[in-house]
Amino acid sequence: MTKGEIVASIAKGTKLTKADSERALNAFIDTVKKALKKGDTISLVGFGTFSVTKRKARKGRNPQTGKELKIPAAKVPKFKAGKGLKDAVKR
Repeated sequence: MTKGEIVASIAKGTKLTKADSERALNAFIDTVKKALKKGDTISLVGFGTFSVTKRKARKGRNPQTGKELKIPAAKVPKFKAGKGLKDAVKR
């Protein structure tokens, strides 16, 4: 599903215009980005939890040359599905 399809679905389900639905979706995405950038966790009961995890530095290999390289430590976003979402997908 693309962003445009999500916007159309929101507009249909809420009776908002597509423009208002896109603004709402963009506001949600921006809020999630800002919260994760600050290191906060976002929990939506029944849907899931967005959080940030730290990945340690590690060694890797260039698959073309086989040369070893160092992969730096990084913060990465993580999403853990909630029970309601898992149950909805199972059905």
